[in-house]
Amino acid sequence: MKHELEKKLFDAYPKIFRQKDLPMTETCMCWGIDCGDGWYDIIDTLCHSMQNRIDWHNRFYRDEPKLDQIEATQVKEKFGGLRFYTHGSDEHCEGMIRLAEALSFKICEECGSPGKPNSKGWVSTLCDPCRAKQIEIKKKKWAESVEKFDVMKSSEEEEHGLSNDWDVTSTGEQK
Repeated sequence: MKHELEKKLFDAYPKIFRQKDLPMTETCMCWGIDCGDGWYDIIDTLCHSMQNRIDWHNRFYRDEPKLDQIEATQVKEKFGGLRFYTHGSDEHCEGMIRLAEALSFKICEECGSPGKPNSKGWVSTLCDPCRAKQIEIKKKKWAESVEKFDVMKSSEEEEHGLSNDWDVTSTGEQK
């Protein structure tokens, strides 16, 4: 997630994201929110709902035990869906988290439009335009890698006077 959006969440819900400043030996929140910008609204709504429940319950239900403050321990994408791990949540808030995680499989992780998970390879939940963009980026990176390899191979052959034994015709003759 972009730093600006992550900061908005951290500023709006300092109690939930208290662990963001702890060392990696104590929490995974030290790495921030590890998903695309498209899920910002899901996370924002989830945090608002959970914090509202805790604050409202603790303010108006004085005869009942206070609810613990929920703290996020890790927020990330995994297998194409949102994962929101916490410490101190109750069954009600766990239900909210499960709903948010389920919604993430219907919303593009990159832009927030309606999306769906792919069925092959690295699973990600994207809309069609974002998936096409992702495929083009991967193709470009692949082409750059192949080109870089070819340049390295050619310079090594020249430097060491090596012949290119693997470039042969279908009859086995060297090209």
